Amino acid sequence: MEELKKDVGNRDIKMKIEVDDSDFEENVIKQSEKIPVIVDFWAEWCMPCLMLGPVLEKIAVEHGGRFILAKINVDKSPETSQRYGIMSIPAVKIFKNGKVSDEFIGVLPEPHVRQWVVKNMDGEGERYFFRG
Repeated sequence: MEELKKDVGNRDIKMKIEVDDSDFEENVIKQSEKIPVIVDFWAEWCMPCLMLGPVLEKIAVEHGGRFILAKINVDKSPETSQRYGIMSIPAVKIFKNGKVSDEFIGVLPEPHVRQWVVKNMDGEGERYFFRG
């Protein structure tokens, strides 16, 4: 899985990262103190996950670094999956200030995913997503 980055001045902002049990605390919990982190709990064998993933990635790119998209494979990260009560995938959670702020389970149509993201960006992304 390629890493999505945005060049901002002299530094790259990572828009998509892969995380696992070993780095979830550092890359999701601590990062969410600075910037919202949307976590996509998925698995390689999950067809709905494979449908939702590209939608989330597209929105992350379009949103230009206003949040980080973290992908976590539930088969390779059972501790984190259990910690956050993942019983069905895809499961998407947004972390702000170190805590889950909102979530949804299952595949949503792209417009609904966009609305969910906008709602959780405290309105800051609304002008960006719904430009005429």
